[in-house]
Amino acid sequence: MDRIGVIGLGRMGAAMAARFAGQGAPVTGWTRSSRAVDGVPMAPDLAALVATSDVLILSLYDDAAVTETLDRLLSLEIAGKLIAETSTVVPANLTSRADRFAAKGAMVVDAPVSGGPEMVAAGSCGFFIGGAADAAARAQAALSALTDRIFHVGPLGTGLVMKVVNNALMQSYTAGLVEQLQVAARAGLPLETALKILCGGPAGLPMVRDRLPRILGADDSVGFPISGVAKDNAVFRRIAAEAGVATPTLDAFAALLDEAKAAGLAGADIAALMRRGYRDA
Repeated sequence: MDRIGVIGLGRMGAAMAARFAGQGAPVTGWTRSSRAVDGVPMAPDLAALVATSDVLILSLYDDAAVTETLDRLLSLEIAGKLIAETSTVVPANLTSRADRFAAKGAMVVDAPVSGGPEMVAAGSCGFFIGGAADAAARAQAALSALTDRIFHVGPLGTGLVMKVVNNALMQSYTAGLVEQLQVAARAGLPLETALKILCGGPAGLPMVRDRLPRILGADDSVGFPISGVAKDNAVFRRIAAEAGVATPTLDAFAALLDEAKAAGLAGADIAALMRRGYRDA
């Protein structure tokens, strides 16, 4: 079994590291902030993590963190290693360095996650893998401790594009839901009634159904904060723009997210945006 090293222990990285440990996989973690995860051994620095890991999984916040880490990895001894980039960033961060990793004897895949930390913990998340067949097979074997929903979708970079297609549609749905909840509110429909009917029919999505307690204000926990949704939205629009595709729905959703952040909701779950749409109608 490959030894796993998780680079980045934010909400998603910590959930992956904990899940690996809980499944009995040999895992070690490292993060620049020195954050620890219960039950997961920590490496003192990146070089030590690389030296004791066969598969290195990046779970980082943004393009800057990813590019810095990839460049640091290229300065280390990585022959025979597999680097799996699971962060939500533009594909060029990895694809532009692919030849340099190959020259160092390392394999690379992009393998973004579908689902939040709670789905990682439950083993119900998904991974979209982009990369060569041998690298993808190795990544699938390593990630199988986290879930059985792993898809090899094409060459390097296509995993991130598949995540854009998947998650951008959920953002588009959320934008439409906020709009229609305003219609419901002005007609006097109770929020709970409208949502339960939607979630029980063909117009519903599991993403909304699972957030019902948060939308209704009965649960103030945070699965995915509005700030994170906004960061992803910017990535999605950038990738679409590079493909020459206009995204008016995502653009409108970006404006909704900016309004929510200005109202002090950056750290709140995305459910707060839906609740706000109904409340402020």
